Amino acid sequence: MSAAPSSAAQKATLIGLIAIVCWSCTIGLMRSVAEPLGAVGGAACLYTMAALCIAIARGRQGWRELARWRAMHPAYLWLCGLLFVVYEIFLSVAVGLAHDRSQAMEIGVINYLWPSLTIAFAVLWRQQSARWWLWPGLLICLWGLVRVLGGDSFSLTTLWQHVQGNPVAYGMAFAAALLWPTYSLLARRYGAGFNAVGLFVTWTALALWVQWLRQDAVAPMQWSWPTALQLFMAGALTALGYSCWEHGIQHGKLAVLAAASYFTPVLSALAASLLLQVLPGWSFWQGVALVTAGSLICWWATRAPVPAPSKKV
Repeated sequence: MSAAPSSAAQKATLIGLIAIVCWSCTIGLMRSVAEPLGAVGGAACLYTMAALCIAIARGRQGWRELARWRAMHPAYLWLCGLLFVVYEIFLSVAVGLAHDRSQAMEIGVINYLWPSLTIAFAVLWRQQSARWWLWPGLLICLWGLVRVLGGDSFSLTTLWQHVQGNPVAYGMAFAAALLWPTYSLLARRYGAGFNAVGLFVTWTALALWVQWLRQDAVAPMQWSWPTALQLFMAGALTALGYSCWEHGIQHGKLAVLAAASYFTPVLSALAASLLLQVLPGWSFWQGVALVTAGSLICWWATRAPVPAPSKKV
């Protein structure tokens, strides 16, 4: 009798792992779409496609769930919805505003600070217990980011000059890395089993189209069959990633999915390198490895048994 549930859990876990592969391709595809369609216009097209794919994939079930929006906690529907929209806009536009493809890959690494930051925020907000080595793990992640941005000849002056070369894109990327952990923890607290991601993605697309129409000078979108194919792939992978992750976390093994998610920086860097045909230097890959290792240390700090705190006067 126990074999069937175990088999179902393994299958759900494998489905959840597909999401990590899908998300690993998004940075490269975001940049590929932004180059011919523009930073804002490309992002608007991407999330429009993603919203359509989610609506088709979920079908009537998605409409039935969204019809219950009044039963959702206002903090989940409105606050989490706002955080989701701002995060997605910041990430996609930051990738589009990168001066070149190498810089877009750096922005992707900044974004993938969110796994370790999620744990740190959970501990600070007393939603998670952790061992002391959580904080060294977080410092290793930050050192990895320094290696990515600082280059081979690292100095604080070089790092600052590098960031100042495109402060808007880097600033949005850092903000996105902080927004997603905040969204995740609030959604976990107030979500109550609801899933309004399809609605949030639709809001993201609408907000981006409004911003695109408000631009003073809108460069014409340069459409081609390769661009249309890349747009479809980006939207479909985004939709598939959310759908697979939802199924995996509800029915699969959370420990396996959580551990695997921390390898996303490496997978994303590899996928972006192939899609964008860019080969970064040694310092970039060293930084990616440090971000991944630091994230795993943070996760390990939460997996170890934590003794009950002693009472202090």
